[in-house]
Order: sequence, then C-alpha cells, then structure tokens
Amino acid sequence: MTREAYHKSLREAQDELMRLSEMAGAALKASMEALRKRDVEASRRIVRNDALVNKKRFEIEERCIYLIATQQPMAVDLRTLAAIINIVTDLERIGDHAEGIARISISIGDGPLVKPLVDMPVMADKALSMLQRCMKAFMERDAGTARRICDEDDAVDALYDAIYDELIHLMIEDPRIIKDATYLIWAAHNIERIADRATNIAERVVYMVTGKMEEMNVSKY
Repeated sequence: MTREAYHKSLREAQDELMRLSEMAGAALKASMEALRKRDVEASRRIVRNDALVNKKRFEIEERCIYLIATQQPMAVDLRTLAAIINIVTDLERIGDHAEGIARISISIGDGPLVKPLVDMPVMADKALSMLQRCMKAFMERDAGTARRICDEDDAVDALYDAIYDELIHLMIEDPRIIKDATYLIWAAHNIERIADRATNIAERVVYMVTGKMEEMNVSKY
C-alpha cells in the first residue's frame, strides 16, 4: 500500500466512524420518540436495526487492525487508530443502550406510561449533545472541548437521580405501578450509560491529541 493509499484509508476509517456515531445517535433519538409515542412497531425496528450498528463497528475495527498490522504507523497516526478502535466499541454500546430503551418500550406495550416523560427527554438530549460534540472534537482534534464535555456528565447523573427518586416515590404510593415504573428507571439508566460512553469517547480524543491517558469521568456530583 502506498503512503497516499494509506492516508486515504485512514481518512475513510474516520469518515466511517462518524457514520457509526450518526447511526448510534439516530437510534437514541428514535428509541426515545418511540417510548414517548408508545410506538411498539417503531421500537421493534430499532431492535432489528441494531445489527447494522454492530456490523459497522466490526468493519471499522477490522480496517484499523489491518492498517496497524500492514503499515506500522507511528506517533499520531497510531494514536488515531488506537482511539478509533476504542471509540467504535463505545459507539456500539451506545447503540445497545438505545436498543435497550426500545426493548423496554416493547415490554411496556402500547398503553400509557405511569407518568409523563419530562426529565428523561432532557437527559437524552444532553447525552446526544455530548456524543455529537465529542465526535466533532475528534474530527477537529480539539482536546479542550473534549475535556469540557466530560464535566457535563454530572448533570446527566443528577437528572437520573431525580427520575429514580420520583419513580420510587410513585411506587411507594401505588404498588400497582411497580413493574412499569421499574421499566422507566431502566430506560433512564440506559441514557445515563450513554452519557458515560460519551465521556469515554472524550477521554480518547484527549489521548489521541496529547498522547496522555487520563480518566476524566470521576463524578463531582
């Protein structure tokens, strides 16, 4: 492989990574919309489409491993490939969490929720924004933005705690709703984990740019 072909393949791997992030983000948005609308069929489509996210993850990973094995990249290129391999895992897990929300929606069925969704969509929007800005920071090699995004995870954790406390209170008041309220707690937990995954991606961006491994997702909340 010529150096020109190598750099072209490296750019393509990054482009495919962005495509995977768009797929994962779209799955989160769709799963929340299906939960809100009580759209069981849409939830089933999200579950089926998760296989496409998994397939894309493995394609990108294989491309990166091939480049490392055959081109022996050094310095920044090696860190970029290592970062991509780690990031695709987090993106695939984000897809899994979105699928988890869809499966919860299917389990609840098409009946009304035990409470209107208020904080949970806010949580999802925050997590999606974190993901999108992390990926922009990746493409722009912006370690400063990536560091700041890590600090936003505490706000998502706070919303999760508020949702959890409210639903537990409702279950105490009316034990008949325990099952469906528990489903909503699980859905909120999936969103909280998506924000954690976005934080992981931000850490990888910092590593790629600086060459320094740092853990920045220690909660300050």
